[in-house]
Amino acid sequence: MGGWAIAVHGGAGVDPNLPQERQEEAKKLLTRCLHLGISALRSNIPAIDVVELVVRELETDPLFNSGRGSALTENGTVEMEASIMDGPKRRCGAVSGLTTVKNPVSLARLVMEKSPHSYLAFSGAEEFARQQGVELVDNGYFITEENVGMLKLAKEANSILFDYRIPAAGLESCSAGAAADSPLVMNGLPISVYAPETVGCVVVDSEGRCAAATSTGGLMNKKSGRIGDSPLIGSGTYACDLCGISCTGEGEAIIRGTLARDVAAVMEYKGLDLQGAVDFVVKERLDEGKAGLIAVSRDGEVACGFNTNGMFRGFATEDGFMEVGIWE
Repeated sequence: MGGWAIAVHGGAGVDPNLPQERQEEAKKLLTRCLHLGISALRSNIPAIDVVELVVRELETDPLFNSGRGSALTENGTVEMEASIMDGPKRRCGAVSGLTTVKNPVSLARLVMEKSPHSYLAFSGAEEFARQQGVELVDNGYFITEENVGMLKLAKEANSILFDYRIPAAGLESCSAGAAADSPLVMNGLPISVYAPETVGCVVVDSEGRCAAATSTGGLMNKKSGRIGDSPLIGSGTYACDLCGISCTGEGEAIIRGTLARDVAAVMEYKGLDLQGAVDFVVKERLDEGKAGLIAVSRDGEVACGFNTNGMFRGFATEDGFMEVGIWE
C-alpha cells in the first residue's frame, strides 16, 4: 500500500471564456474540500466516511451543480441524484428524483446501510428519507436566482444547457438556430453549451480501502424524471478492492460505456495501472461522448482523464503531493 490519496471533481467541460473570478472560486472550493478530506484521512477516518464528508460539503455550496444550486428541470424544480460505493465489499447505495433531501449523498449511504436495497428513487426515496430522519428542506432551498435565469435562457434556446452558470453575455448565440448549428449533440440532439458540473470524490485510506461518491442536479432544462449516470453504479460511480472512480460529463455516453466499472475491469483483466486504465476508457469507451473522471487505486495512486477542454479537479496524496486545476 502506498498511503492514502484523495481526488475531487466539480465537472468536466469548462467554458473557455469562464471569468477568472469564477475560476478562482472553483479552485478555492476544491482546495477547501481537499483539506477537509486530508484532515479526516490523517485522523484515520475510513475512506467511505471521507467521500461522504467531502461530497456533503460540495452539495452545501451552491457553486457546483449538486444539492443547493442544482440545475432545474423543464418545470423549474430540482430533482437530485447521488450514489456512494464502498470498495472492500462493493457495498453501494444510490438515489434519484430527490426534491427535499438536503444532502443526497448521505441518503444514498443510508440506502446502502439501512435498507435491503441498492437504489431508491422519487417518492420512495423521499419516504425513506423521512423514515430515516434526514434533514429535509423546501425545494426552493436548492433554487438560486442564477438558475432561474439560466433556465429561461435554455427554454428560449429550446435546448439543454450544460453549464447554466456561464454569464448571459456568453450565451448571446443561444437561440434555436444556434443550437441547431452546434457540433455538440446528445443522443443525436444538439446542445448549446458543454460544461457539466457534477461533483464527486474518490478516496483510498491508509488501510488501502477505496470508496467513491458522486452527486448532481443533472441537466438544466432536463425532462422531469430524467436519470443520468451519477446514481448508476458502474457508470458514474464505482469502487472495489482495486480502485475507486467518479465520473462527470455527458451522462448518456457514460451510461453506454459503463465508464467507471470499465476502469476497474481493464486494471483487472488487462493488467493496466491506474492512469493507463483511465486513459484507455476515456479514449476507447466514450465514442463521440464528452466526459471525464477521477480515480484512486489501493496503492495510493491518483489519476484523472477527460476529453473535454477542462475539468474542475483536485488531488492530494500522503507523500505531500497536492494539485488543483481546471484546464488541460
